[in-house]
Amino acid sequence: MDQNPISNGNGHAHHSASLPPLSLSILGVEPLDEFIREIADFIHYQISTRPADLQGNVEVEAKIGVLRDRDTGQRLQLPVLVETILTPNAIDLRFESNMSARQHQHYNKLLNNLKTTPSSAHPSSTLTYQHLHLIDSFYAPEGGRGEKIRVTRDEKTGEVRECVRKIRLADLNVYSPKRAADWRISVNLEVPVPPPLGSPTHTRKKDRMSYSHEEFVIDLTQVTSTFGPSSKPEVLHELELELARPEYLLATAAKRGDPNVPEQDRGAFDELIRAFVNNARILVRNADGGWQ
Repeated sequence: MDQNPISNGNGHAHHSASLPPLSLSILGVEPLDEFIREIADFIHYQISTRPADLQGNVEVEAKIGVLRDRDTGQRLQLPVLVETILTPNAIDLRFESNMSARQHQHYNKLLNNLKTTPSSAHPSSTLTYQHLHLIDSFYAPEGGRGEKIRVTRDEKTGEVRECVRKIRLADLNVYSPKRAADWRISVNLEVPVPPPLGSPTHTRKKDRMSYSHEEFVIDLTQVTSTFGPSSKPEVLHELELELARPEYLLATAAKRGDPNVPEQDRGAFDELIRAFVNNARILVRNADGGWQ
């Protein structure tokens, strides 16, 4: 794959020089893309209705993986031909984000190739790269109820990078029958908390290649989890796309559809989500199998 450019999954269009350019529609405009609008509405609703008493960063991410039937363990089979958003909680399923080491290597090569070969359409818009080694320690919540507290440290320096309680607000699953993988959008709230006392319930080591591009971060991570001194470590490989600036996300969400702001500001949130969806689709369409 190092020799081939990353695929957009659209194939090649052929145009005849004898035909005049076609209008976008009989109205001269492109109809609203309901798929992207549905995802934008979902994210906007979760942001707008998040608990007012909790102050923290809103995290929006898309994980690449496989949707499996909870009873059979097999990949979901639905009577649809193309990428489809599933109604939340309508199907008894689970999302599995763990991929094989070979698939991990495949994505690593693709992303490294993009890092060294900028897009011809936007040569100034390049990927930047960080190789991070992090350790997450998880602590039981005070009183034993609620979400666990996660303390993230730099493995080399021991510096605490985060100490948060992560609250899952909602998930939206996307089934992709023509592709080797599906994807899940999650909206979370990361609430800063004081450093916990006592010993962690479990730890995980994250060897992460983190690629940044414009308003997005793509994290390719090998996760090694340890649940006790006598337990065998569990190794997982994951790929996720995240919105890089929560403050920008909230600022654009606040102006969405506001008639009192310029049109560009009014539509900035939907354009942000459009690019987010496009990036997730590119990652899914370049999967070559390898989910366990």
